[in-house]
Amino acid sequence: MKKLLNTLYVTSEGAWVCKDGANVVVEVEGAERGRAPLHLLGAIVCFGQVGLSPQLMHAAAEAGIAITWLGWSGRFLARVEGPQSGNVLLRRAQHDRTRNDPVPVARAIVAAKIANQRGVIRRAIRDHGDADGTLDLAERRLSAAASSSLAGSDIDTLRGIEGKAANAYFSIFGILLRVEHLSFVNRTRRPPRDPVNALLSFLYVLLTADCRAAAEAAGLDPQMGFLHRDRPGRASLALDLAEEFRAPIADRACLTLLNRRQLGASDFRHEETGAVFLREEARKAVLTAWQERKRTTVTHPFLSEKMPLGIVPHVQAQLLARHLRGDLDGYPAYVWR
Repeated sequence: MKKLLNTLYVTSEGAWVCKDGANVVVEVEGAERGRAPLHLLGAIVCFGQVGLSPQLMHAAAEAGIAITWLGWSGRFLARVEGPQSGNVLLRRAQHDRTRNDPVPVARAIVAAKIANQRGVIRRAIRDHGDADGTLDLAERRLSAAASSSLAGSDIDTLRGIEGKAANAYFSIFGILLRVEHLSFVNRTRRPPRDPVNALLSFLYVLLTADCRAAAEAAGLDPQMGFLHRDRPGRASLALDLAEEFRAPIADRACLTLLNRRQLGASDFRHEETGAVFLREEARKAVLTAWQERKRTTVTHPFLSEKMPLGIVPHVQAQLLARHLRGDLDGYPAYVWR
């Protein structure tokens, strides 16, 4: 369990990551910046121009520690890992299901995503009220979408329901921000056009990377999804799993960072093209908050067991694998309580 939580993030441009005995060492301009026991790590994530020694890469591969490279903006670039531990029969079942009967799993994912968006709104109403009823109206629209999703009979219908629910949810997301210097009108990406969208996009990249690692650890094919279409280079199953956690993990982390003023307007860089990105020091603050958020204890609704929130994507991947093997009648998607 400890390895699932312990991810080493390297964010300094030009850093060199190497192996010293049983430790991972991070150096910047020849000076040691930190070290960690290799056996306590579950993954290494590098942002920007970061180099790794061959000795460390060999040791990480042998220990089952995946190494991921992200661009300075958080875009996924590459991943290196040791021999796959996936079960060929499990992956064959996954491929067959995604081709021939993807709707039941996709339906569960969409319904859970909408339920979790409703949960964020209900939490806001509980904590801060809803004087003009705007939040209550959005919550009722999401409730109707959730009911529709349970009756969705094909993937295109489910995608349409999910899209309408997302529009309703993000139409009030700006109301959940209690800061004067930042505003949110609508969701923009590729590239994000304002600080709130820049933060959301960065958090979604981190979430998807965690879900990809969870899928691979469970022996699933991260490229073959149920809800998302297959595309070269797209980890469709990781995106599927991430849908369940956008609201309770990423969106709430975004609101917390901004409402507590842990990030401000000066933490974002505006490009001439109109794109907006987090500055390097701000990314470090977000990564710290991300790890703290993942350590929050929750009770899993299906297993009725307490666990760190960061473990839940791994649990969900395992539950999906059990469903595909025939051990569970349906996939119990994660609904935040």
